[in-house]
Amino acid sequence: MVVPPPPAQSERISGQELLAWRREQLAAGGNSNALDWLLEFQAGVGWQSLQCLWLHPQQEVELVSSRGEMAALWRRHLKDNQPLQYLVGRCPWRDLELVVAPGVLIPRQETELLVELALELAGRSSGPPTLWADLGTGSGCLALALARAWPASHGLAVDCSPAALEQAECNRDRYGLTQQIQLLKGNWWSPLEPWWGQLQLVVSNPPYIPQPVWEELEPIVREHEPALALSSGTDGLEAIRNISRGALRALAPGAWLLLEHHHDQSAAVLELLKANGLEMAEARHDLEGQRRFCIARSPQEP
Repeated sequence: MVVPPPPAQSERISGQELLAWRREQLAAGGNSNALDWLLEFQAGVGWQSLQCLWLHPQQEVELVSSRGEMAALWRRHLKDNQPLQYLVGRCPWRDLELVVAPGVLIPRQETELLVELALELAGRSSGPPTLWADLGTGSGCLALALARAWPASHGLAVDCSPAALEQAECNRDRYGLTQQIQLLKGNWWSPLEPWWGQLQLVVSNPPYIPQPVWEELEPIVREHEPALALSSGTDGLEAIRNISRGALRALAPGAWLLLEHHHDQSAAVLELLKANGLEMAEARHDLEGQRRFCIARSPQEP
């Protein structure tokens, strides 16, 4: 069972001591953004507090985690290219703090926009969906966000990875959403067959990185995050093809499908959605202006 990491040992020191410690860690390698992330989410010293310490180094600060504990994590990060999120055991995402562990994809900031798109599309309807699904749930981040936004709804979260489902269960239960989110093991639409034709909205952040691109990723991603959740065939579209093929049978009439994809796949994904009978297919942009998402709707009943 995936569980949150044990409590850290706190420490109270001066700002001057903390800044000296920070310089010492950076001298060993790594970049300041990563170290400051560690300071914020392991020691509880956020960016604003750190800026105040630069101006008032004599001020004391309470570290949730001691310098020794953080230095040990930083050394492991530098030595083995291990993601800090795995070492700390959690990851902030949207308004959530998720438990994360090796074997499951670390949630990315751009995926938060899938939630915003889902809320926007629900706003076009008479109300939030009562039955929705998350394909390839991973840590459960999308499912948790939607369940919290639509407390009267029921969500079905699917993944083929036992490690992902274990982690999603941990996060679901931590937020008290056990009755609202049902976890199902299997590939894409298959576990949802009892609900085919009833799903009112479906979101998915499937694997979409082309294999040649995955092979060139930085070691911190390629060597530690699961390839199953990142890469999907030579062109990166294998999972999206499977999702597109089954969408018309699974979605209720007039239901929306929302997909995240690689930054250069928008045209191909739109064509797949249209070729498989979906309508109103449309590209949407991420925070950097890249076409990162596609939405499409199943036809309304005649």
